[in-house]
Amino acid sequence: MLTGECGLARALPGSEMSSPGLVLAGFTPRFLGGRLYVLGQTEIEYLDSLAEVGRHQALETLFSYEFPCLFVTKGLAVPPELLELAAAHDVAVIRTSLKTAAFYQRMRPFLEDSFAPRTVIHGSLADVYGVGLLFVGRSGIGKSELVLDLVERGHRLVADDLVDVRRLGHDVLIGRGHERARHFMEIRGVGLIDVGALFGIRAVRQQKRIEVVVQLEDWDSAAAYDRTGLDGQTMEILDTVLPKVVVPLNPGKNITVVSEVVAMRHLLRFSGVDSAKDFNERLIHQMQQQRAIRDYLVEDYE
Repeated sequence: MLTGECGLARALPGSEMSSPGLVLAGFTPRFLGGRLYVLGQTEIEYLDSLAEVGRHQALETLFSYEFPCLFVTKGLAVPPELLELAAAHDVAVIRTSLKTAAFYQRMRPFLEDSFAPRTVIHGSLADVYGVGLLFVGRSGIGKSELVLDLVERGHRLVADDLVDVRRLGHDVLIGRGHERARHFMEIRGVGLIDVGALFGIRAVRQQKRIEVVVQLEDWDSAAAYDRTGLDGQTMEILDTVLPKVVVPLNPGKNITVVSEVVAMRHLLRFSGVDSAKDFNERLIHQMQQQRAIRDYLVEDYE
């Protein structure tokens, strides 16, 4: 920290981080303020190459924009004018021994995670055959018991009851458990259990990408449920659309095996195999063949 306590109270407006670049040379039409800026060896050597008046003018142009913090990489020496202007504009200047590329590699994931959109969903998240299944449904429908059965069959618990979801990039949703309730489950009639302690460390994981939403519903004989898989449903979480499977619960249904099939079907579709679509195309092809034979026999007058 080269400026003491200066600028430390400033809030970061976002995760954007870049080099000031050509603004130091006076080209400002495309320069945007409000970011974290990084001075590497190129920028520092450019400033050192300027005369005192030119260097002061270049730095005044930079500090005329609002930004919360300035980083200097590779442990480089900083021009005194830079520290004076930073103190005058209440901007923190932090120096690191990391090379510029390594600094970006460390900071960008941290900033993206810190500023990622987040929400909390009432449900249970499990890793089934490497697929993140998010189970949702009314309270008491059996989400926790289902995930517990999956864990007993060798799959892994990620979160129960409350799933902390954050979006990385445009369409990647990462779910994890609440910090204080991670890997604990509430089983009605039994109480709280520690899944990691009961089943071992291989039965749990810290986080998992959410890929399919499984909605558990009470059986309704009057409802129309999807029986072919052609009319896929979706659910939107944090502006990201996920495939959704609605599973009605009735006595005798092995919902654990059904969940495993949901995960395996997702893996098949990801590899380019869609059983419902393939069956439909095969059925249409067979109907077309039978129609062609029928038309031929109708036109055969001999």
